[in-house]
Amino acid sequence: MSIEVKVPTLGESVSEATVGQWLKKPGETVALDEPIVSLETDKVAVEVPAPAAGVMGALVANEGDTVSVGALLALIEDSIAAAGNQQPAPRTEAPVAPASDTMPKDVGSGGDAAVLSPAVRRAVLEYGIDPSSVKGTGKDGRLTKEDVTAAAQAKQATPAPAASAPVAAVAAPPVAGRNEERVKMTRMRQTIAKRLKSAQETAAMLTTFNDVDMGAVMEARAKYKDVFEKKHGVKLGLMSFFAKASVLALKDIPSVNAQMQGDEIVYFDYVDISVAVSAPNGLVVPVVRNVDKLSFADIEKSIADYGKKARDGSLTMEDMKGGTFTISNGGVFGGLMSTPIINPPQSAVLGLHRIEDRPVVRNGEIVVRPMMYIALSYDHRIIDGREAVTALKTIKEAIEDPTRLLIDL
Repeated sequence: MSIEVKVPTLGESVSEATVGQWLKKPGETVALDEPIVSLETDKVAVEVPAPAAGVMGALVANEGDTVSVGALLALIEDSIAAAGNQQPAPRTEAPVAPASDTMPKDVGSGGDAAVLSPAVRRAVLEYGIDPSSVKGTGKDGRLTKEDVTAAAQAKQATPAPAASAPVAAVAAPPVAGRNEERVKMTRMRQTIAKRLKSAQETAAMLTTFNDVDMGAVMEARAKYKDVFEKKHGVKLGLMSFFAKASVLALKDIPSVNAQMQGDEIVYFDYVDISVAVSAPNGLVVPVVRNVDKLSFADIEKSIADYGKKARDGSLTMEDMKGGTFTISNGGVFGGLMSTPIINPPQSAVLGLHRIEDRPVVRNGEIVVRPMMYIALSYDHRIIDGREAVTALKTIKEAIEDPTRLLIDL
């Protein structure tokens, strides 16, 4: 008996997806609820579990195909019936290319090379890393691009052992040519491109800047980080301070927490902050809800959970839904200053950058302080310049004097 595997409901307003990667091949045994295929939607990658235990049968959709909700993906054959049939199940997918010399078939803890994502495969080939020597941190122990990059960096940092005996001459590798590689954009990357371009074309976008003395926050973190982590089981980061400071600004300047819908402006009495997180397939913005009611520890736990889910590729559509304001921290990549783009239909986004020692004037004297540039991009259609500048100034003052976060100033 054959059991159909169909495209599941993917979330509100999402009607189709792209087949990203088959995790099981025809003839392989599958367990109930074991992931068998990864689908890429506009926002997240979704793994489809096996609806029953058995043997993988025919694959109806190939990698790269666009499929609609409810469409047939594959068949799962009854394990007993399949065992009695020695003929391999037909497959409609394109043949899998044989493993090359640089891609070992046995990859140990990192998982079978057949289930490495395209990004991981490219990284493995680029860095010349043996996947069997790398421990995967992704879901079910699968390798991520970050795992391969970290292994490559560790390999470069380790000096090569001195040769104890003459080694036969090895032919020099051919000189690298001017090669090109064409990779089809993932559905998520296509959506990111469309949304960002749409934001530029639709919103009257403007950015205002300020700089923040991070000394007080850094001192508070240094003083309480160990006690905080021991009590709450999560590190005390910068994002919780900026999230709390943003709440003060959004409550004082409601238009920064508003959205334009048709000819109406919708004001929210709650604060749901989208936090920009780097994932293997691109930038994603999961939403920390009711930030105005959360503690520092709650905020840090939510962000840490989303970061892990983004790396594992396990974010859901519900995680991404909504959001009234966005915080994007380009400082983790070393960015000094930027003009972040609004995340539609939101009306503003706060950009954070790297902290560096700079000379500033304090009480008539030049001193060196840890400074950060911050930027607020906003939709000028509903936010006036005075409101944007005031909101950013409120955030600056709260960060420079964290006591304001406790007494709502």
